[in-house]
Amino acid sequence: MSDRIRCACRRCTIRSLMGPAIIITVGVLFLLDQIRGGNFSFGNTYPVILIVIGVISLAAAASSTEGHVSGPVPPAIPGAPGSVPTVPQKQFPGQGPGQ
Repeated sequence: MSDRIRCACRRCTIRSLMGPAIIITVGVLFLLDQIRGGNFSFGNTYPVILIVIGVISLAAAASSTEGHVSGPVPPAIPGAPGSVPTVPQKQFPGQGPGQ
């Protein structure tokens, strides 16, 4: 089982439907090609896949992100552009690795 935290906000829920919707759409298009043939060949109906992708993307963009859970922020790499430089701590007598 995965330890990842899954977001249950509306936007992430809609975006998670992208894969299943595309697979169902491709299946329906191939089924129509086998049953009807001619005008319903996959070469004529593939724009339906693009429409399904666009509709799901539009629905996800228009939905709320209330309650969105994002993953942990990775630590900054020292010396990388945009990273905050670390200031060394001053050592006082009685402190430090030698004591």
